[in-house]
Formats: sequence, structure tokens, C-alpha cells
Amino acid sequence: MNNFEILRKNVADILQSIPSGVILVAAAKTRNAREVDAAVKAGIHAIGHNYIQEAEQMHPLVTEKAPWHMIGHLQRNKVKKAVELFDMIETMDSLRLAVEVDKHCANANKVMPVLIEINSGKESNKTGVLPENAIELIRQVQTLKHIRVMGLMTMGPRFGNPEDARPYYKITKAIFRKIKEEQIPNVEMKYLSMGMSNSYQIAIEEGANIVRIGTSLFGPR
Repeated sequence: MNNFEILRKNVADILQSIPSGVILVAAAKTRNAREVDAAVKAGIHAIGHNYIQEAEQMHPLVTEKAPWHMIGHLQRNKVKKAVELFDMIETMDSLRLAVEVDKHCANANKVMPVLIEINSGKESNKTGVLPENAIELIRQVQTLKHIRVMGLMTMGPRFGNPEDARPYYKITKAIFRKIKEEQIPNVEMKYLSMGMSNSYQIAIEEGANIVRIGTSLFGPR
């Protein structure tokens, strides 16, 4: 099989392995537009990108239509371009960033769906809001008119054994459930984005309905 046949098979295998309600986001970092087009044709649900500059270069070259998700850390000076490129920002982690997104969305007459990124492992080298501060941040963000909080996202610490990620997915799901119970205006706890290539099955068991998969789709970088 050539690389594109392998890619199509990988997409089909993963789609068969996940429940029908789970959104498969193809993590397209370092990939090329032909690979992304092939992945969309094969049935992935959304295109995920970590870096604005790479996404900006790839976006006009991808001919297949699919929603674009920002899945990497978003710097405030890149927000204007992010608002142009993406259909969802999964990595909202501060009020300052939210205010900047809201401003540019207002200029573009757009309401941006966002997920609040949870630093579930409380890692000093990772972005995301600490679990205990998540509800406070959401209460601040929900007042912004051009942002719609739609759920939570977490990376969690990276482990060789995917089972080791389970406690961090449980933490994030517990926050998700608590926020849902709060029924905060302008907040809809619809999406829980957790899990990557080595841990997406564990994440789904713990309630994820968005998984972000790169290597298992496209092969090693």
C-alpha cells in the first residue's frame, strides 16, 4: 500500500474503534495539504492545528471542507489570524486571551466556539487553567458576547502507558460535570476534548467526545 492507502485505512480503523458520537480531529502539525485532504476524504471530522503560521500556509492548499480547530497554545498576538482561520479554539486558558478573541470576533461579526483548556496535571511547563480555577475563568469568559464556551479540553501529562493518563481525564470530566450542573448562562458543556494517539481509547472511556489524533492517522513524523 502507498502512504495515502495506509492513511485511509488508519482513518477507517480509528472510526470503527470509536463511538459514532465522538469527533475525530486530525492533528495536522508538520503534515502537508495532500495528507490532510486525504484524511478528510477518508472521513475525519475536523482538522486540528497547533501553530498559526503552519495553519495559515496550509489553509488555502486544503481543498476538502472540514472544520478547523486550534489545538495548540494561542498567543495573543496571533489571535486576529486565528479568528480568520479557525472554527473552534480548543485552548482558551485565560481571560486576557478571551478578551482578545472576543475583540477580533466582534470585528469579524463572528461568534467563536471555545473550549477551556484544563492543566489537569498541574504541570508548570504546560498551558491551561488549573482545575480549581476553571469555574472562575468560565464565569468571567461567559460575559463576552462573541465567545461561546462549549466545553473543556485537556492534554494531561504524557505517559508511555496510556492507563496512567486516566486519573487526569477523570479530573477533567469531574470539572465538566460540575460546570454543567452550575448551568452558567452562555455556557454549554457539550464537548470534552481529551486523548491523543496513545490514549484516546482511555479518554473515551472517561467521557471524551473529541479526540485529537496525529501519529495513528498519518504515521510517524
